[in-house]
Amino acid sequence: MTLANLWFILIGLLFSIFLFLEGFDFGVGMSTRFLAKDFDERLALMTSIGPHWDGNETWLVTAGGAMFASLPLMYASLFSGYYIVLLLVLVGLILRGVSFEFVKHAETRTGKNIWMWTFFVGSFMAPFLLCLMLLSMVQGIPMNANGDAFPKFFDVVNLLSVVGGVAGTLLSLVHGLNFIRLRVEGPLRDRARKLNQILYPILFLGEVVFAVLVFFQTDFFTKRFGSSLFITVLIVLFSLLGYYGVLKDKEGFSFAGSGLSLSMVIVLLFNGLFPRVMIATNPAHSILIKNAANSHYTLTIMTIVAAILIPIVAIYFIWSYTLFTKRINPREHTVKY
Repeated sequence: MTLANLWFILIGLLFSIFLFLEGFDFGVGMSTRFLAKDFDERLALMTSIGPHWDGNETWLVTAGGAMFASLPLMYASLFSGYYIVLLLVLVGLILRGVSFEFVKHAETRTGKNIWMWTFFVGSFMAPFLLCLMLLSMVQGIPMNANGDAFPKFFDVVNLLSVVGGVAGTLLSLVHGLNFIRLRVEGPLRDRARKLNQILYPILFLGEVVFAVLVFFQTDFFTKRFGSSLFITVLIVLFSLLGYYGVLKDKEGFSFAGSGLSLSMVIVLLFNGLFPRVMIATNPAHSILIKNAANSHYTLTIMTIVAAILIPIVAIYFIWSYTLFTKRINPREHTVKY
């Protein structure tokens, strides 16, 4: 395996970890309007992810940084072609981030409610737009021979990208509700389970529509039929595992199932992209990994640094999550951040 291929896989892995961890953050944020009945319950939901949300977002920053350093042509083409969409994703992330602080410091109940709504809007915007962009990208977009991407409105917003955006958002909500069952006690936890009992059948229907559209509107199954089919089956099986955990009230199964389903979506997209990093409507203009990669010397240095730092970061994350395992009581606010 070449170092360029290795970094393509690592970038996919970083995006997968980001969706696993930040997916439930998004879901908890959305659930403040679907699940909580008053401000105390909304604050309890926000508190459940308070110690972790900013750490989880660093995986997105790391993935973007790794792409910039290892596959700079992919970074340049993607970020220039999807500048407006990525700017809106950033706006959504900023709205979420400032809400954590401003809810605490707002002096009136109206001010607190405004920032709680801001928290909800940001939590909805980011996953929807991010999945919309990813599903647009894999269908092929207008590009020239220099790798300049110039997708038009309907290249970005079309049936597959919208279905992908809705499915990713719904899966994030389901994942968030499964996280709430792990971290919150009392009626909120019971309501999260009941809501997921309703959402999972809708999610299964969405996954079928998503798989059919990917089959007909991408070249994933013509170029990589076996692996694409295998990963699609895994997405369904992990979703079934999550549903089994909901029906049997096994929180660990539910959380692992929904998180792995989200991660497998990224694996499916990167598997379909390989050996390309950007797909052009004219196949001759698609950017290949070998053409997008930085120099061998740079990739070697990056690989050595990553081999040292990634295990340290992984240990830190595990340690930080073990510090906040006590369940939250919405009426007592037993955990603060």
